[in-house]
Amino acid sequence: MDYSENKPIWPGSSSFSAGKTPFGFFDTDTMFQSQADSFAKFAAQNVGYPIMDVELIDINFYTAFESAVIEYSNQVNQVNITNNLLSTLGVQTGSNFLVSQSLSDTLVGSSLSYITKLSKTYGAEAGSGGDEKWHKVCVKTKPGQQDYNIKTAISESNLPLSSTSSIEIKQVLHHVPPAIIRYFDPFVGTGLGSQNLLDAFDFGGFSPSVNFMMMPIHQDLLRIQTIEFNDRIRKSHWSFEIHGDDIKIYPVPSTSGSIADLHFDEFYVYYTYEEQKANESILFGNTAAMSGVVSDASNIPYTYQKYSQINDMGRAWIIKYGTALVKEMLGYVRGKYSSVPIPNSEVTLNGAELISQGQSEKDALITQLREFLEKMTKESMATRQQAENDAMNEVLSKIPTKIYVG
Repeated sequence: MDYSENKPIWPGSSSFSAGKTPFGFFDTDTMFQSQADSFAKFAAQNVGYPIMDVELIDINFYTAFESAVIEYSNQVNQVNITNNLLSTLGVQTGSNFLVSQSLSDTLVGSSLSYITKLSKTYGAEAGSGGDEKWHKVCVKTKPGQQDYNIKTAISESNLPLSSTSSIEIKQVLHHVPPAIIRYFDPFVGTGLGSQNLLDAFDFGGFSPSVNFMMMPIHQDLLRIQTIEFNDRIRKSHWSFEIHGDDIKIYPVPSTSGSIADLHFDEFYVYYTYEEQKANESILFGNTAAMSGVVSDASNIPYTYQKYSQINDMGRAWIIKYGTALVKEMLGYVRGKYSSVPIPNSEVTLNGAELISQGQSEKDALITQLREFLEKMTKESMATRQQAENDAMNEVLSKIPTKIYVG
């Protein structure tokens, strides 16, 4: 078949209607509808029309136009997801926050929700908070017996325990005075002046230590932990070893009136179920099974940008990218034949050149857009804001201070 036979040629005009794009993502957008034919005319003239025939029809131009808007939305949404994924992880898509809506035209503020949940996980492991439930069992000691099985103690106490349960021992305690009782030192008198100061803050009933008022609250917590740890290591008359579900206590409980009798009539074990920890790591702090939630970049609800809401800068990029797609498309059409015979000669087609040019332009446009959007990430904007603040402080530091006389 001759190249000139039955090949479609761009007639010079078109009339867009819904259904002429492959996916129809933007067919109902009035701005997209009104500019689709203008884009077709612009792209056709950029590849040689009307001086040269353009072997494309209207749906080819509409396809390139839709593809360009999709690519622009994809690039913008990648930055949005980078900025906002941390703030939306674990949010149910059916909640009031995400009621079957897209975040593409929504301003998402910073949230510490994910960080808070993550810190609870670490807190639970350290025994200082979190959502992991600790269970307690009281183990009654027997004279002469050092080894005790925690699962046996749990069963004897009629606490829930299945044959497949695996437990993790968190703490082993006996009766000791709370650390807060020994926190205030009655021998740290610093004079009547400090006592009056404490009275002014309504702390007169406590130790007259000025540190109590001046130090941050986290230092109080650290001091209490130090006292408790000191009691266990240095002052405790007993110790223990944990081997799996078994605990060996020292010294051996006896009935001879030894010091062991003072503390070893019973001891308490705090434990967790391993399967409970695994379930909570999947639910990530939620008490009910979670479904339809944001879990990663693949299901955060960002959809394509509405063409009518894209500014002129974005539309200019879309037109350029769409034109590059048209060049590539036309190159593939012409590439079917390397040349066209004419009387006494032949005409070489520029299919390969158009493909190469279209691909190069696409790559350049993608690089340009990514570099621009990278400057719009929260991290980049915060860095620029800091640099601006530093520069402003530097300028202000050079301004002479007024001197007032008299």
